[in-house]
Parts: sequence; C-alpha cells; structure tokens
Amino acid sequence: MSKKYFGTDGIRGRVGEAPITPDFMLRLGWAAGMAFKQQGKCKILVGKDTRISGYMFESALQAGLSAAGADVALLGPMPTPGVAYLSRTFKAEAGIVISASHNPHYDNGIKFFSTSGKKLPDEIEQMIEELLDTPMQVAESEHLGKASRINDAAGRYIEFCKSSVPTSTNFSGLKIVIDCAHGATYRIAPSVFSELGVDVVTIGNQPDGININAGVGSTSMAALQKAVVEQGADMGIAFDGDGDRVQMVDHTGAILDGDDLLYIIATDLIERERLPAGTGVVGTLMTNFGLEMALGQLGVPFVRANVGDRYVMQEMEERGWVLGGEGSGHILCTQHHTTGDGIIAALQVLLAVRRRGNSLATERLAWNKLPQTLINVRFAGGCDPLEHPEVIAQVERVTTELAGRGRVLLRKSGTEPLVRVMVEGENKAEVLRHAQALAAVVEQACG
Repeated sequence: MSKKYFGTDGIRGRVGEAPITPDFMLRLGWAAGMAFKQQGKCKILVGKDTRISGYMFESALQAGLSAAGADVALLGPMPTPGVAYLSRTFKAEAGIVISASHNPHYDNGIKFFSTSGKKLPDEIEQMIEELLDTPMQVAESEHLGKASRINDAAGRYIEFCKSSVPTSTNFSGLKIVIDCAHGATYRIAPSVFSELGVDVVTIGNQPDGININAGVGSTSMAALQKAVVEQGADMGIAFDGDGDRVQMVDHTGAILDGDDLLYIIATDLIERERLPAGTGVVGTLMTNFGLEMALGQLGVPFVRANVGDRYVMQEMEERGWVLGGEGSGHILCTQHHTTGDGIIAALQVLLAVRRRGNSLATERLAWNKLPQTLINVRFAGGCDPLEHPEVIAQVERVTTELAGRGRVLLRKSGTEPLVRVMVEGENKAEVLRHAQALAAVVEQACG
C-alpha cells in the first residue's frame, strides 16, 4: 500500500500546513505510541533540532504519546544520529526526531528510529498511518504515560562519537573550523573534537530558532570556506541542521563532498585491513563516475542504490557491506553506527589524514572527479520522457560514445514535471555538449 504521510525520510513539510501542524502531531504521537506499545507501557525517546517550532511539536508529540500510555524521555536538542544511538542504548521501543534536516526554519518534520537504532520498516510506518485514521482513545488515567528528561544525553553521545576512533587517537596540532549550521550539533560537535585534542574554531553555533541552515552548514559552504582561510586552519567541517550530513573544506578553501569523503574513508579502511575481503562501497545513482572508476582500480566493488540514505542502507545490509553514502554528505559507517552520522564520518576522515600524514588537500586530489553537467528539463504532464523512443535512442547513442569513461542518467523529479538530465565524462566540453543535446531531445519530444 502507498503511504499517505511518510516519505523516504519520515514526514516533512512547511510548519502550519498539513500535516506539519500541532493537532496532527498530537495524533501522530498517539498513533506511534499505540503502534509501539506491545504489552503494557513502552518508552519513546524524543529529540529535536534547534528550529523554533520544535518546542510546539515536542509538546504535542509528548501529549499524544502519553495519551496512548507510552512513557516519554525528552533529549532536548540532539543530532539525529544521537537519537538513533540513544534509542538503542536505552532499549527504548523507538526514537523520534523533530527535524527538517537541511531545510530552512519554516519547515519541520518527524523521523523515527526503531529500538535497534535503524529507520522504521515500512510495515510499522503503515501501521502508524492506519492508526492515524482511527478515533483517538485516551488510556485510563492510571495507564497514562509519564514524561522525563535524560540530562546526560549529550555526554553519552559525545563519548559514543569519540569511541569510533582508537583510544590512542589524539588530534593535537590540528586547527579545524567547525560549522554547526546553528543546528543540533552546536554544543556536541565542538566538544567531541576538542576533547580529542583539536584546536577548534566554531561558527554557526548561535541558534536562535530561526537561523538554522541560514547561510551556514553543509548546504551553504561559503561561510566555512572563508573562515578556514582567514583562520589559517588545516581544514573545516560543516554539518547540516540535524547532524547526519557532513562536508569538509581543505586549507585552501576547496570543498570535499560526500564522494570525496567516501574515497578517503574507503582507502583508509583498505590500508588498515578493515574492509572485509570481497566487500565494497555503496553509492547512489548520483555518485560521481570517477569514484566508481577509482575504487575499481583498487579492486573494490561499487554498486549504486536509489538516491536516499534509506536505500543506501538497504543495499549495504543486503550485501553485508560496511561503507556507503551520498555526495550530499550522508555517510554510513556501519562498523560504528546504525545510521548516517556526520560527526563519526568526519572523525574517520581525520583518522585517515592523521595516520597518513597528509593534508586534506592531498587527500582530495588522490582521485579524479569527472566533470558533470546537470540540466533540468520541464515536460508536458501527458508524456513520459523516459519511455519516449527518441529520448531512449539518444541516451543509447551517448552511452555508447562514453562507454568506459562516462555515463548518462535521466531521472524524473518526484514533486514536479521535470527530468534531470545528467552526463559525466572525462572531457568537460564533451559532457556539456552531450547534456545539451539530450536536454534538447527531451524538450522536443515531450515539451
């Protein structure tokens, strides 16, 4: 059955517009409490990022969970991967994150984690949606849930992040600018790195409820690039609003995206013999073809999942692999955590840099990122460009011409009638020419 509210990463939308409203959150809390309550009472952890609407939705969820008879443990501002970790260690039935990740403050959303610290299976999401369509029945007073606050939640998560690198690790001598996006990592990330010996300079660490992701963070890298150069720092690290994405900057101000970080972590695991024999790396349909080629030269298998960390994780679990991610900075290191974690991914990169004695700039140039051109083409609603014979023929022609040294990808937007035409290859001018020709065929066939 198709889901009415849940998308690929929970429920998300604009605050005040259905379903991101207080009354819906009350009912969602109740439905979730009913779904997770197997026998008697259950415990649900609730964390949030720093956007102002989090206060409102935290209260509404708490009331709904209590009405269902579920106990609530409030974590306060906490990165999404921190909620996943604490849900597992506290043996809670579930963890809830109130966040819209890298979106502006006027958006918000809900993410769920299971007791194992992983995204909810589809059948549980379906159960919650079915309960949302039933009358809300409040538990008898003696069976209502209680609310408490976990005061040492941040400290527990900080120690967990530090445990992802060897106990002998000391990053003293490194000066790093950390951009917390005025989001959920604003206290935790600086503590993790400073406690490991890093000389930390922090920006994006003054949340006011409105400024989350505003001109800072992993989706707005200019502020970090400027700060790294001005501070004479060795590198910079940028998180998004809820801390599950990371991108980095070398000492020259050049950006390293998720593909760059995946390569650094993968090669370090190989050198330390921590990548099990026969296992590889999972990327997505959008992962740069150069990464696939570079890993192939090292004998490391590479497969592509659909875009979205949920699909990357599914592919990793099916294959028993331990490393995957997206260019956006969702990096999954499942030897350390059950979900994507920006802080832990950044620590693995620092570990590689320190162990090899290289600069981050040297690591960035260790593989050849191929030029890529992306063109969005609007099409008429009654036409499917991906099925049109002329488009198919043009894709086949370009694919043949780029065989072994590039690739073509056409993807339809999930929210509007757009086709994203993407071409990658060794020659920038050739890539642009092919992308423009493909876009013209799509426009002519279905425009």
